[in-house]
Amino acid sequence: MKQILVPTDFSQCADNAINFAVQSAKIIPAKVTLLHSFEINGNIYTDYMGVNREYNLTMLNDVKEKLAQLKKKVEETNGIVVDTFVSTNSLQDAITEFIKEKKADLVIMGTLGASGIKEKLWGSRTAAIIGKADIPVMAIPIEYKWKKPQKVLLATNKFEKEPAILDYLFELAGLYMAQVEVAVFTDIDNDKAATFLEHRNKIAEYEEFLKEAYNEDTLASAHLYGKDFQTTLQNFIRENNIDILVMVTYQRSFWEKIFNPGMTKRMSYHTHIPLLAITVNKREER
Repeated sequence: MKQILVPTDFSQCADNAINFAVQSAKIIPAKVTLLHSFEINGNIYTDYMGVNREYNLTMLNDVKEKLAQLKKKVEETNGIVVDTFVSTNSLQDAITEFIKEKKADLVIMGTLGASGIKEKLWGSRTAAIIGKADIPVMAIPIEYKWKKPQKVLLATNKFEKEPAILDYLFELAGLYMAQVEVAVFTDIDNDKAATFLEHRNKIAEYEEFLKEAYNEDTLASAHLYGKDFQTTLQNFIRENNIDILVMVTYQRSFWEKIFNPGMTKRMSYHTHIPLLAITVNKREER
């Protein structure tokens, strides 16, 4: 974990993500880069006349100044050095651009939660990045207050064994010196009895596999069952003092079939703790 990328629109929501990244960087440690994407607007005629060019240059200079001021504030407050990155592409393209150039390991973004107008807010942009970024994305709820993570929960129904997923999870947990727990969910209304028994048996086997593969004697597992995945999971998180929720999202595959389309993205709106989303594309799944 060497490079953490934090996109910002200079809102309180983004500021909370910056704080999580900065506090994490003090523990890990890792370099933090603040990114702002400034999309150039205009058309051929106004660009030819110089109208949009002058406007865009003014706005771009304003953005760079605000980012410089934010960098100075973060450095003076926390005593660490941060970098900045400005792109004239869309947010998704800007993140992709940075990852290719700088080799980032983690994107940390803020989310506003279920607001009723989430399509217009920064939190929706966070959900949009989940599943599209080439590296894991951590969503930080705006109401979340920083605390050093002590428990990390992997919620899964696929019992992942891919090193690309598990190595990352256990490395991150190890850097925080946090305990890893694993949970599987069974829908008592829609799943068959055979599925319940399969989940119960597999979670015990999975726990033993992880303990042996990653030398994690303190690792614990839980079989969750209820009528609603989100509610059941949130109750478990609250009752067991979980600090980070980890979900693996498969592009057009697993989560769509098991937990309805876009469950990881929807959880980014409803979780009250940081959500780490690790995306696996079809090539990796095969």
